[in-house]
Amino acid sequence: MAISPAVPACIVLAHEDPAHVRRLVEALDPFPVFLHCDARTPETVFRAMTDGLPDRVRLLPRIRTGWARWENVAAEVSGYRAALAETDASHVAVLTGSDYPLANPAEITALLEAHREESFISVNPLPFAPWGRDGGISRIRFRHWAWRKHMLRLPVPRRVPANVSFAGGSQLKVLARRHAAAVVDTVDQRPDLVRFWQRTWVADETFVPSVLNSPSLTPGFADEHVSQPLWWIGWDGTARKSPPWLTVADAGQLLERRTDADVEVQHLFARKFSTDRSGDLLDVVDAAFGLRQGAATGSASARRDAAAVVAP
Repeated sequence: MAISPAVPACIVLAHEDPAHVRRLVEALDPFPVFLHCDARTPETVFRAMTDGLPDRVRLLPRIRTGWARWENVAAEVSGYRAALAETDASHVAVLTGSDYPLANPAEITALLEAHREESFISVNPLPFAPWGRDGGISRIRFRHWAWRKHMLRLPVPRRVPANVSFAGGSQLKVLARRHAAAVVDTVDQRPDLVRFWQRTWVADETFVPSVLNSPSLTPGFADEHVSQPLWWIGWDGTARKSPPWLTVADAGQLLERRTDADVEVQHLFARKFSTDRSGDLLDVVDAAFGLRQGAATGSASARRDAAAVVAP
């Protein structure tokens, strides 16, 4: 699947809402998509999500992912591995199944063309003040397990690996090809780090940032990234574990964030959206940025089937 150098391969990590996932895939046309669906997702939902997808979509081996688990990183890395092997993409974007673009393919390509060798990711060295009193150090220092969206911590400090510059950041990112390859190489060549991060709290917020932030693992990264997120997320200031769903009431704020002339790098994506709550807003976004113009050529029956499925 050879493609133009300044085009991203897109990893989509999904577990529900097949209708929105299909809409997202359409909005990402013509970019190649590597879709992971949680192994816990019911078969009916999985089939509604994946039946009849275009040839530019590859289905990744299904892993049992979940809140705060290492397996989220494993799914992400499987996407990097496949994208690097099957495309010539200059960048790899990591999205969830509740994301959506705020830019058309030409705009996305133009930004990547201007930053061919650079990643877009905020890498925050630990301790990081917004992560609590210890700045997130406890995530690394102790062994953790996730159980029904609760944290279980073994209160015995453990030895941390040497020559790793620990950092945190969002799972949502756009990595330059070389940086995505560095993450895959670390997983393949450093099983000790994989074992360590299997018991690290919310590993998908620290593993990749730490690999990239460590000169021993990714030399030169400090001068090869733009420390600005490309996602607009509708946090509303309330205490919550995940951001609120966006609705048409958020249209003004959303479009303003995308078109603000004072922002050096415009947001290319936003979250989070759902079919039930965000349909009208997504129509506004499509019209504003010229998305899904070829959607009518897709499988209308498959989209209807997806819309009829409601994940438990």
